Amino acid sequence: MSKTLFLHIVNTLAAREEFFQERPDAIDRQGLTTLQKCTSAIRQLATGQTSDIFDEYLNVAETTGHECLKKFCRGVCEAFSAEYLRKPTTNDCQQLLLHHEACHGFPGMLGALTACIDNGRITSRHGGGNT
Repeated sequence: MSKTLFLHIVNTLAAREEFFQERPDAIDRQGLTTLQKCTSAIRQLATGQTSDIFDEYLNVAETTGHECLKKFCRGVCEAFSAEYLRKPTTNDCQQLLLHHEACHGFPGMLGALTACIDNGRITSRHGGGNT
């Protein structure tokens, strides 16, 4: 994830959700930063590991890490769903196809090959050869 995208998500969540704002904890010590909370959630999503693995790395306890993940997912969906979590339009698909063809030289990434595995061989939907 680019730094710009990460900071955009962090700043959006901090502006919308009190949980992601930096504030003192129960004994008036500075609590976790917005960056710590969002990093914990993204690391859990990226690695599939439980929140307790990041305790030493980010100083985020297991229960707090779990709460970060839940609130991060809910916050991202609420903040960005109208623009990003929608079905792609015809124009979106065309843009993806053009970009992928230009970068990878493989036209038709959105469904040209529907592979199925049959006895360890991969065949295409169009009856192509085995790999």
